[in-house]
Amino acid sequence: MPDQQTTHYIELPATNLEHTKAFFTEVFGWSFQDFGTEYSAFSSRGGNGGFYQSELCSDTRNGATLVVLFSDDLDRCLARVEQAGGIIVKPVFAFPGGRRFHFREPSGNELAVWSDR
Repeated sequence: MPDQQTTHYIELPATNLEHTKAFFTEVFGWSFQDFGTEYSAFSSRGGNGGFYQSELCSDTRNGATLVVLFSDDLDRCLARVEQAGGIIVKPVFAFPGGRRFHFREPSGNELAVWSDR
């Protein structure tokens, strides 16, 4: 049974499920399970969720929630994001407690990666 009052699952839109799945598999090692042609659930070490087919995307410019991932090697992660076709929308910057960058994945969703190293 999941812990009470914790984030259990997150769902994001995807304009192109196949490209989005390939990106997250290549960069972050996520695994996917398809449920029909318009939904794919993911499993990762940090949590689970899914992508649903949509013409919309999650973007903080429109008030969307920002999903922030963790990496113990931020520079290597940034290079992997770029190599896989991600677009860096905020280069690495420092904040109290660490550094992070923001990127858009192939379906246009904005996410961030942070590190305390």
